[in-house]
Amino acid sequence: MSKSLRDSDVGMDETPIRPVRLGPRDVVMERRPDGTVYVRSPRPLADYPTKLTERLKHWAAVAPDRIFFAGRDERGAWRHVTYREALHWVRAIGTALLERNLSAERPILILSGNDVDHALLGFAAQYVGAPYAPISPAYSLISGDLGKLRYIFDLLTPGLVFVADGDVFGKALEAVVPPDVEVVVARNPLSRRPTTLFSQLLATPPTAAVDTANDRVGPDTIAKFLFTSGSTGNPKAVINTQRMLCSNQAMILSSFPYFADEPPVLLDWSPWNHTAGGNHNVGLVLYNGGSFYIDDGKPMPGGIEATVRNLRDVAPNWYFNVPKGYDALIPHLRADRALREKFFSNLKILFVAGAGLAQHQLKAMQDLAVETRGERVLFSAGLGSTETGPFAMVLLWHEERPGNVGVPGEGVELKLVPNEGKRELRIKSPSVTPGYWRAPELTAKAFDEEGFYKMGDALQFADPNDAGKGFWFDGRVTEDFKLDTGTWVSVGPLRAKFIDHFAPYVKDVVIAGLDRGAIGVLVFPDLEHCRTLAALPAQASVQQVVHDPKVRRRMQALLRSLAQAATGSSNWVARAMLLTEPPSMDTGEMTDKGSINQRAALKNRAALVEALYANPLPPDVIAIDGKN
Repeated sequence: MSKSLRDSDVGMDETPIRPVRLGPRDVVMERRPDGTVYVRSPRPLADYPTKLTERLKHWAAVAPDRIFFAGRDERGAWRHVTYREALHWVRAIGTALLERNLSAERPILILSGNDVDHALLGFAAQYVGAPYAPISPAYSLISGDLGKLRYIFDLLTPGLVFVADGDVFGKALEAVVPPDVEVVVARNPLSRRPTTLFSQLLATPPTAAVDTANDRVGPDTIAKFLFTSGSTGNPKAVINTQRMLCSNQAMILSSFPYFADEPPVLLDWSPWNHTAGGNHNVGLVLYNGGSFYIDDGKPMPGGIEATVRNLRDVAPNWYFNVPKGYDALIPHLRADRALREKFFSNLKILFVAGAGLAQHQLKAMQDLAVETRGERVLFSAGLGSTETGPFAMVLLWHEERPGNVGVPGEGVELKLVPNEGKRELRIKSPSVTPGYWRAPELTAKAFDEEGFYKMGDALQFADPNDAGKGFWFDGRVTEDFKLDTGTWVSVGPLRAKFIDHFAPYVKDVVIAGLDRGAIGVLVFPDLEHCRTLAALPAQASVQQVVHDPKVRRRMQALLRSLAQAATGSSNWVARAMLLTEPPSMDTGEMTDKGSINQRAALKNRAALVEALYANPLPPDVIAIDGKN
């Protein structure tokens, strides 16, 4: 039985939470003698379609004039596509794709980012059963050697490549795309090779063959390939089947049944080459007949302004962002009452993805909601991966502090395996991938003997006696390490604690100390707040900011107060260095969602890690262990 979140769920703060209909949270748990624990929902997953495009046909019949997608055009005006229009264009494009004999052996690659044309092409590919792969635009536009893009081309052997703008992607297209592979552009055709305009695909008259092809699409048909970040090697192509996509959406609806009461309205920037944006968010809008407004902003200075402009037009009832996105948005919400009123007017759920939300970010959003509407908004979270569709676990109740990732969704079974004092998470569900494309050895390593996918994350019970109270994220098993004393350092929780303690002067941190005597950190500073602390002008260089005496004194004071709260060497940070170079997408340190990969950053900045432990310490290192 679903429930409505009301005052009884508010916990320590008596301010009411806006009512919203949510799914149940009870679970069944089984403990084995070897310490392994199994946790699942007691309810079976509801029936779901054999293919996601069944929902497109459904909503085109039930709500033909409802906005499905909207994105800003080159003039800045909103371009709207209704469900009726979307189905027509999907069938037209699908007919054109059938003429090209595309398949899993010759899939479609989409190199450009989120836009309406990207959405239509992706659904057309799914309609006729031709897999496609949305690729991070950074691989084409930011990478110096185009190495990952070349690797992807060699792995997938595409039959067609799409980009929004031939001028923007021309260099990558000419360098990487073989001459026998068709290139389709929405605008600005290439001058040095034949190019097909996307408008030609749109203008193709739909035929009966396109619907025959759609009839052949089934649960095991490959819908798309999504690539992992590739931060510790080449990216892996995760096979996404129609069963994965559809079962995942059934899980989401069972957790958020209010989508059946009011179709979701999203304004979202998260990249579709990631599972959160391209599967979770796009899918929940289509599955539930909602409206997806494509946010052309980004969660960073110079990009958040576009998001703010869009939020003046769109009032979401479900809002998704990463911690950096909330951090960038909060000052604008604080400064603009009209923006706050619009943002919170219909909002039922705030959702956080990616790296853990900091306490100050959660409090700021709730304070703004209370100030604006007199009630809080549920801040939900979850846990999943590209390989799980991504939905696997979800938080369906209020928590006073971030970090609880909730309980397994319907149809999901967790397996918690003892591993070096932690509980390593493994998952089995119909939304788990069958494996990695053309990589049987990697596929075999990803699953255990019972067929559970090995997530690489660790969890701990919120209440060992009641699994229905959820689980706290306990870091990545592969990120944790031992000091030379044999003490384990749990990176995930320490990272979250450090960022919250140093707010607002720190954007992110990389934890070091493998086989060392103490923990050291590489800090990505928040330059704007540090510049204000130092009373430096806007034109001051990064080096001036991070070396300013006021900044260094504040950082050292915060390092000392953090150490005073430490419970032992496993969370006692002795040394820090403020970095002048931002995390690099090209080297895998940061994804286009803004998440930092610890292992990649430590590898790329090995010389700086060595400096943290040099004797004598260089002047760049801030230390509290008596050596500087």
